[in-house]
Amino acid sequence: MIDKERYKKIFGEDFEKVFQQKDFFWQVRANTLKATVENIEKRFKEKNYQIERIPWMKEGFWIKAEENLSKTIEHILGYFFIQNSSSMIPPMILDPKPGEIVLDLCASPGGKTTQMAAAMQNTGLVIANDITYKRLKALRGNLQRCGVLNSAVTKMFGENFWKTELKFSKILLDAPCTGTGTLNPRILQQTSLSSIRMLSKIQKRLLVSAGKCLEESGTLTYSTCSLEPEENEENIDFAVKELGMTTEKIEANFPFIPAITEWDGKRYDDSVANGVRVAPSEKTEGFFICRLTK
Repeated sequence: MIDKERYKKIFGEDFEKVFQQKDFFWQVRANTLKATVENIEKRFKEKNYQIERIPWMKEGFWIKAEENLSKTIEHILGYFFIQNSSSMIPPMILDPKPGEIVLDLCASPGGKTTQMAAAMQNTGLVIANDITYKRLKALRGNLQRCGVLNSAVTKMFGENFWKTELKFSKILLDAPCTGTGTLNPRILQQTSLSSIRMLSKIQKRLLVSAGKCLEESGTLTYSTCSLEPEENEENIDFAVKELGMTTEKIEANFPFIPAITEWDGKRYDDSVANGVRVAPSEKTEGFFICRLTK
């Protein structure tokens, strides 16, 4: 188990607030491939849900509801996707356009994939990759439920995807991580420094592969739902110093704190500060996002 005191170095004196008991909000994104935002909002109001629009995502809602939204007919038909409001940010930062070809290197269960497909209006192509049949089953199920037609699903270790020799102008690397930003008690209990370091090595290998797949002047958005600098800033420092990539400043319309540039006696490249952290709160999971160019 990780000592929570380590997070004081990231969040400052208010770090205890990060771990306070939170009210539960359903967090959903209207799937514009099947329904309009206005129609979904109307349906929510007719069900007497307490709803609030997510400021940085025009398709997003925070909802208070007694019923399980995953069992509603609207969810089953793919009219909306249950997705944390922080998780909606990486595809928004990548900003895929209609007609483009995009790689989602670690795609399952598909929330970000379906979000990108909707932003692309079901045109172009999203290559959605993951590593096991179990994960691909969840991914394919969500793509089908949400009416995604512009995707191709592949099964390959992301570390080896560069061997396809395919090149992309935009890549999303939402890397497998400890998930400590979710504040799930089980995850916090089971996470150790050794597991953090192990995942950090995997994430670096994924960054190497993604970098080889990225076209010159292409854009890579790296993200995790981890609080750990070893999985976030350290990896961006690696991408800058070892892979020759450049970070880009994110014009954020969501609450964030800047990435840190020093941790555990290590000094990171100053440009790592262009990364952003979304702190866990009542309405957001902890997330790290950084946009890189080649």
